[in-house]
Amino acid sequence: MLNFTFQNPTRIHFGDDQIKAISKEIPLEAKVLVTYGGGSIKSNGVYNQVVAALSEHNWVEFSGIEPNPTYDQLIKAVDVINEHDVDYILAVGGGSVVDGSKFIAAAAVFEGDDAWDILSKYAPITKALPMGCVLTLPATGSESNGGAVITRDGSKLSFGSPLVRPTFAILDPAVSLSLSDRQISNGVVDAFVHTMEQYMTYSINAKVQDRFSEGLLLTLIEEGPKALKPETKGDLEIRGNIMWSATMALNGLIGAGVPHDWATHMIGHELTAAHGVDHARSLSIVLPAVMKVMREDKRSKLLQYAERVWNITVADEDDKIDQAIAKTEAFFKAMEVPTTLTDAGITSTDIDNLIIKLEKHGMVALGERKNITLEVSRQILETAL
Repeated sequence: MLNFTFQNPTRIHFGDDQIKAISKEIPLEAKVLVTYGGGSIKSNGVYNQVVAALSEHNWVEFSGIEPNPTYDQLIKAVDVINEHDVDYILAVGGGSVVDGSKFIAAAAVFEGDDAWDILSKYAPITKALPMGCVLTLPATGSESNGGAVITRDGSKLSFGSPLVRPTFAILDPAVSLSLSDRQISNGVVDAFVHTMEQYMTYSINAKVQDRFSEGLLLTLIEEGPKALKPETKGDLEIRGNIMWSATMALNGLIGAGVPHDWATHMIGHELTAAHGVDHARSLSIVLPAVMKVMREDKRSKLLQYAERVWNITVADEDDKIDQAIAKTEAFFKAMEVPTTLTDAGITSTDIDNLIIKLEKHGMVALGERKNITLEVSRQILETAL
């Protein structure tokens, strides 16, 4: 196991009717900016619950944060913050709203000339407005980590800082009952691939992290398809297990002391930026190809994954790996997401531009061993056709 330092200070309020905890989490003297997306929180009752919880607070709102939050929209919130002397942000929505709010929290007090430098030039974040969140779509784990991904002019880039980690997060599984099948599918797949990015690398005898990761993968495999079936999609226990799995997948716990990959995400970001593919669907397309192309680097973990997660006990190692990859693709198909570029309407003629974008964004040495060059990324994309 590698050396590590782990701390997660986000306070989680999990379960039914927990939105009311906002009233005690946010100081009464704070001036709050409530951020949200397209307005679904007004039709599913979440908005009214938030309003009730903030009845004694002074607050304003900012809406319109997109599923892939853009700099151009987010930067408008800084004007709202300045106009109303906002000093606290409450994000209400899925991972995109939380990600966008993290950028707003940092951009509002950024001392440089252009807040985009936080992403494009890795400008250090020395301060940020405090924020909390009400999670409505379990997927990204953004509710309890310090990372975010923002898009501008066809570039989808990430940044991270402990200063933008939410101080608290509300996780009420009942809120997720209003999600569409597409949102459910995307959330489960996103959490699954987050886990795989920290698990499907190489063995370093980190038994606790491996067992935690395998438990999350098994839970998502078991519960994900149930959330799509008419007879079980309203089951709060199923939704609760999915929601907690998504949080645990990216709160730092399973990634402490182990190598990370993230090549699937970096390549997937280019699919989203160039072709508008949903983030999770870009991951379901790229991950199987990464597993196929990098199978020798990942051999020991692929075999462990085959045996422990998929219960594949055939004698031949290569057959085990083939079956494990096939079962992963079958799971994605059961979650109704694409597994090839062709499924998403992307052809071989698009690959050159994707490679150009990877190079432009400095993604020239990806993976846990930094050996996924542009040539290997091309091979991965060609395998994903």
